[in-house]
Amino acid sequence: MSLHSDAMMVLFYDIDGDTADHDDWHSYEHFHERLSIPGFLRATRWISTDAGPRYLVTYEVSSLDVATSQPYLERLNDPTEWTRDMMPRFRGMTRGFCSIPFSIGFGLGAVAVALRFQSTAGRETELSQWLATEVLPRMLDLRGIVGAQLLQPAPPPPMTQEQALRGADTPLPWLVLVTGYDRAALDVVTAEHLALDKLSMMGASGLELGRYELHFTADSAEAARTPSMPVLTTPGRTRIR
Repeated sequence: MSLHSDAMMVLFYDIDGDTADHDDWHSYEHFHERLSIPGFLRATRWISTDAGPRYLVTYEVSSLDVATSQPYLERLNDPTEWTRDMMPRFRGMTRGFCSIPFSIGFGLGAVAVALRFQSTAGRETELSQWLATEVLPRMLDLRGIVGAQLLQPAPPPPMTQEQALRGADTPLPWLVLVTGYDRAALDVVTAEHLALDKLSMMGASGLELGRYELHFTADSAEAARTPSMPVLTTPGRTRIR
């Protein structure tokens, strides 16, 4: 396993305006806040290197029950001032919790490919088994690939104050996530193992592929050993250059 668990929350989105302010909020306040909630294990932010949504964010969680847990919902229904300022700037949010029926590899690479898609009704089992037995394991034969996962969406989480501030989210579809340390190897994965024509033949549709690089990551053990920073109000959020 190259992940901390068999469940995850995944977000794809863009930010209107200054992305640096978003990145400060995300790194300084938001990740520590989320990782202090029971069940959140690791948080990772990826940045797009092509035309896909700028941000891919993953939260590895202990189980899907985290989505409806009291500590999580209480946190989302009591956003900080900085979070209240940030939420209306989110654009094109695709978000959801998902199970991970198949994962292979060890570690987390610095570059990633994320493939979003839907499964044709009635072919879900066929598509899932093909990916788990024929596609993802062969990726690990490539030097430079360290992990590959198949993620399947869970029912959407409840509406919260944070979501109300930014508007309704698009539900997360199926996802294949592959990480490595060699961009050329990921190009091979994209061209050969995730060829869109092959996936379409096996019942995948609405295919959207994006390439990403690692931007920031932290885990719950680090959060537990690090005091939370004081909440920054607007005058205190001056960036140091």
